[in-house]
Amino acid sequence: MSVIWNFPLFTVVLSLFSGVLCMMLPARRARNYTIAYESVLIVMVSCVLGYTIRTGKAFTYPMGEFPAPWGNEIRAGVLEALIALLFLIVLLCSVLAGYRFLRKDIDESKQNLYFSLLNLMTAALMAMAWTNDVFTGYVFLEILTLTSCGILIVREIGRTTLAAVRYMIMNLVGSGLFLLGLVLLYDISGHLLMVPMRESLARVAADPSSIPVLSLSVGILTIGLGIKSGMFPFHFWMPDTYGWATPTSASVLSSLVSKAYLFLLFKIYLRAIGIDVLRQTPILKILFILGICGMVIGSVSAMRASTINQMVAFSSAAQIGYIYMGIGLGTFAGFNAALFQIFAHAATKSLLFLTTPCLAEVSGDSLKFRELQGSARKDNLAGFFFTAGSLSMIGIPIFAGFAAKLMFGQAAIMTSAPYKILLVMIALAVSSVLNAMYFIRTLIRIYSDPADASKSPWKNRYHVDKSRVGYIAAGLILTAGNIFLGMFSWVVSDLIYRGLGMFL
Repeated sequence: MSVIWNFPLFTVVLSLFSGVLCMMLPARRARNYTIAYESVLIVMVSCVLGYTIRTGKAFTYPMGEFPAPWGNEIRAGVLEALIALLFLIVLLCSVLAGYRFLRKDIDESKQNLYFSLLNLMTAALMAMAWTNDVFTGYVFLEILTLTSCGILIVREIGRTTLAAVRYMIMNLVGSGLFLLGLVLLYDISGHLLMVPMRESLARVAADPSSIPVLSLSVGILTIGLGIKSGMFPFHFWMPDTYGWATPTSASVLSSLVSKAYLFLLFKIYLRAIGIDVLRQTPILKILFILGICGMVIGSVSAMRASTINQMVAFSSAAQIGYIYMGIGLGTFAGFNAALFQIFAHAATKSLLFLTTPCLAEVSGDSLKFRELQGSARKDNLAGFFFTAGSLSMIGIPIFAGFAAKLMFGQAAIMTSAPYKILLVMIALAVSSVLNAMYFIRTLIRIYSDPADASKSPWKNRYHVDKSRVGYIAAGLILTAGNIFLGMFSWVVSDLIYRGLGMFL
């Protein structure tokens, strides 16, 4: 057995250990330690990705050598390693870019607690990427829920407290439904490991009379994860959650936490239930319709937002709709497009949420559109990064958003249902137009001359100072990643296809 086989487990264990350690460190040391150990994890996961690409095979790591149905397993393939690497890179960029605002938003005595929560969240993200049994997925899903509420409420202003309570309630409802769905599937199959469960459910589904029961079980599980990930019509908690959190928290919650829930749903659909069984249920058709509704209604809500953070938050609901639409297509091309959208959305939304506070900083710390006029000309770097993220969201070529929309269009054409082709093309066109309307409007606003130069004195902050080094480095990494996904989308798409093949 190669030493690399231990790396997935190390990413979870080291993150758990780091969560405890940071509670005993002062704020600055906790931050520096978090950056250092996240960098180590990136190296580990890169090694796992290289190993699985080179060998062309996934590997499993049984915990405790217990046989099914009680065993716990870690599994590493190309797709798992790719997702884990995405999580770690975006998390590292969020810490680097958001620390300057973290120092203003959170009392210094509690900053080490914040990094402790981030490290425990990292453990949950890694476990959900690697797990090969549904119960471990549920356990770390709960840890992810608790740490998400923690990094939201730690800002301690009235609006974040209200947002955290609402977020907690919705997530607990989602967790309860997810657990109920797992219990029903376990009762039907007698297994918790994903592959034995899939084999058992395939035998059960051979009897047509069992399909309604399977549909109920899978539907309850899907609603649970849909609530937690912000699927329409359960997306109403997003504006307060993302809009009032400290920038690092907003970036992590939007770009990573919701994507971890979605990736767990992918694993359960493909490895624990099986695509053939799934196609016999009405779940995919429902997700297809809800995804399209989310794409349009999320964009309409973004147009009506009064602050830039609310606009970006509602835009996240629209982008989540793309993913569910891709799943609803029920084809490997649709799954590939939906998974690619996870990468594109993570790189873009983290860039936007980390940039909007910089625009507000030079506008009297206001996120309202009327106060942001000319902000991109006062802070050129923030304007550049926000422009890159906006162009990606609109779907301009060379950016990740364009590649994702192109993949969805291609996936729709490859389906055998003409109505799906028509609906997808209309939804893509309408969503793209709406995206262009509110993002271009915002770009015009932030690049226009200030409405009252005497109240908003120009302060060009293009220069690099010590407090902005982390932000600039993170912005450049995320922008470069966005352009890479747009110009070399076939590289990531090919790896996703290989990973999906390994799933089966």
